[in-house]
Amino acid sequence: MAIRNVREMGDPVLNKICKEVKEMTPRTRELIDDMFDTMYEEGGVGLAANQVGILKRIVVIDVTGEDPVLLINPEILETSGEQVGNEGCLSVPGKAGVVRRPNYVKVKACDRELNTFELEGTELLARAICHEVEHLEGHLYVEKVEGGLKDVEDIEEEEE
Repeated sequence: MAIRNVREMGDPVLNKICKEVKEMTPRTRELIDDMFDTMYEEGGVGLAANQVGILKRIVVIDVTGEDPVLLINPEILETSGEQVGNEGCLSVPGKAGVVRRPNYVKVKACDRELNTFELEGTELLARAICHEVEHLEGHLYVEKVEGGLKDVEDIEEEEE
């Protein structure tokens, strides 16, 4: 397992559509493990494969630090409600902005053995699922920011 370099805004790989995972290989298993390690090392709550330069439809998420979620070939089936809040991204370091997202998301994906399952999430998990699935489509959250990006330090001071 290794920490991979997180690609930053402006890197063309972040704007490319990721490809479906059709078989589980040792290299893909290694990628998944590295993605979890990288996400935890960087202090994020989610990471998409293209953020580490690999164009595969793989997402890792952990909104609590104790409940890792792996989504291979995720597809959002249903959304409802609305939440508005600050959002950041490991590919846009030091910045955050207000983004409007669904408060509930239902997603279909595959696990490490490529078995299909469904997952429902609310609040931060719903936000993370939407954010990461958009990465797989070549989009960054900055496209949805209301009122522009701010420095994370400024937002933290406002919240105190």
